[in-house]
Order: sequence, then structure tokens, then C-alpha cells
Amino acid sequence: MIARRPSLLTLSLVAFLALSACSSMPKSETELVEGRMVNDPIEPVNRTIFDVNDFLDRLLIRPMAELYRVMVPPPVRDRVASILHNMGEPVIMANNLMQGEVSSAGTTLSRFLINTTIGGGGMFEVASGYGFERQTGDFGQTLHVWGVGEGPYLVLPLFGPSNMRDAVGLGVDTVMSPWKYVVAYGDTTIEDTFTIADAAASGLTRREANIEGLDALREGSLDFYAQMRSVYRQHRAKQLGVTQLHEAPVFEDYDAENSTPVLR
Repeated sequence: MIARRPSLLTLSLVAFLALSACSSMPKSETELVEGRMVNDPIEPVNRTIFDVNDFLDRLLIRPMAELYRVMVPPPVRDRVASILHNMGEPVIMANNLMQGEVSSAGTTLSRFLINTTIGGGGMFEVASGYGFERQTGDFGQTLHVWGVGEGPYLVLPLFGPSNMRDAVGLGVDTVMSPWKYVVAYGDTTIEDTFTIADAAASGLTRREANIEGLDALREGSLDFYAQMRSVYRQHRAKQLGVTQLHEAPVFEDYDAENSTPVLR
């Protein structure tokens, strides 16, 4: 068996965490209290990465999303999004099982089988019509169920808002997805190419769905970084069913479910 090379995502996460470890910690009691509220002890590093992400979004990602919207008709965009959602079902099912949610795993398996067959390879959302609604499940969520704390807030290069637990979960979910192994048959070049293409397609689809929402959020925020942090943390807390310390209200027009991380 040929040993697999470390994935680009894994190497990026290791480099990011190493950089984060070098950042300064709060000095005063006030900074410590504020740090507990926002859970962002490495804010200077996070803001730098956020600014780079935002620059790349303005320069490249948003224009590409606009071009995608103009060039591809809505019915085709819907089919692409549906296929990508269907491709994510095996990872959701695996996490449902690891969380002990056997009923949710059965629902996810049924959805995958129905949408893959009757739904034409996932192009059409058929399963919900039979009462099988889409479930949630990622390895960050699984770690939460296992009792692992979220760790500090992080902004990942290109992937956007996260935390230590969800960053690890993202890496595991990427490795867990079966499609690159099915497509590649052991060829690491094909595997890497498919992984990049899949991430790009997912990111482009999500970004196109949130052009107006992100624009309004950016324009309506005195501190875009802080607002994005609040949106992510509140959305994630709601998704996990946990109580969060008070922060500014979430911007309702921004669809966090389909926008973060940028490439996922």
C-alpha cells in the first residue's frame, strides 16, 4: 500500500496553528475579560488572515461568483448545488453514526440512495418529498458531542471563520469524503486535482448564493471582522444547541449555513 502524502489542507492547518502559537496573549484584566467574551486570543493573527481573505474575495472570488451567476442559468446552478449536497451525504451519515444518531444516519442514507437513483445522481432533491429531510453532521459537531471544547476562534486562510475544534473537524471531513478515493484509484495526482476542483465548485456555489448578503453585511458593519466572528459563533452555537455568551445580534440576511467556510 502506497503511503498517502499529507493533504494541502492538513499542511495549511499545521502551519496556521504554528503561527497562532506565536501570537501575543492578553496582558490586562480587561483584555482577559473581553477575550473570554469573544474567545479570540489570537485576534491580531486572525485579523491579518481575514484581511487577506477579504482582499482575495474582492479581487477574485466575488467577481468569479458574479460571472458564474451571469453565465450559468438558475436551473443549472440549482442542479450543481444539489449534486454537491448529495456528495456530502456520506460524510454526514458517518458523523451521524459517530454521534450515536442512528435514526439520522438512516435518514441520510435513505436520502443519498433516493437522490442518487430517482434524483438522477443527486441533480434533483427528491428525498425530502418522501419525508427524508437533510440532516446535519460534521466532525467538528462530532467532537462537540464527544465533549471536546471549541478552543479559540480561528480564521483559516480561504476557509474563513472557524475554531480549533472545527478546523480539526474540517480536516477530518475532507479526508473522510470518499469521492476522491473512488475517482483516483490510488493516483494521488488525480486525487489532489479532484479535491481542488470539488472545493472550488463548492466555494463558488456558496459564494454566489451570498453575494447580496455578504455585501450588505460588509457595508452595514462598523467592524466587518467582528461582525463576521459574531455571525459565525452564533450560527455554530445554534447549530450545536449550546448557550453562548452575549454578542451582537446576527445579521439575518446573511446565510451562514451556505457561506462559511468559503471553500468547503
